[in-house]
Amino acid sequence: MKQSLAKILLFLAVVFLVDQPRAEAAETISPKKLAQMLQEGEQLQLLDVRELSEIQRAGFPGARHIPMGQLEARIAELNPDQTTVVICHYGNRSSVAAEQLKKKGFKNVMNLKGGIDAYSREVDPGIPRY
Repeated sequence: MKQSLAKILLFLAVVFLVDQPRAEAAETISPKKLAQMLQEGEQLQLLDVRELSEIQRAGFPGARHIPMGQLEARIAELNPDQTTVVICHYGNRSSVAAEQLKKKGFKNVMNLKGGIDAYSREVDPGIPRY
């Protein structure tokens, strides 16, 4: 009896979890591809979700700074119809932020793979690494 109940509960839990709508994961963009797009003059909305102390160490030229913890409150500052590239230190926070933007209806959101650290290594060594 206990095993049957456990199996039924497990089945219901799996059905419930699988049946939930999921936000489509944001795609990633490589540092070199981002540099190419910027060089070609593409109109991108660059969003840096790092903390102010990180921006002061190594800013990303042309990026709007909205720390991760303020994104929900300041989302109206962003254009949901513009292609958005989200940036952080290594690409982890920006991945979470990009998914939040997708859930809020932003149409084309990309996460900078490897963050500003990878961009500095692969594209612009003038951006300090920390």
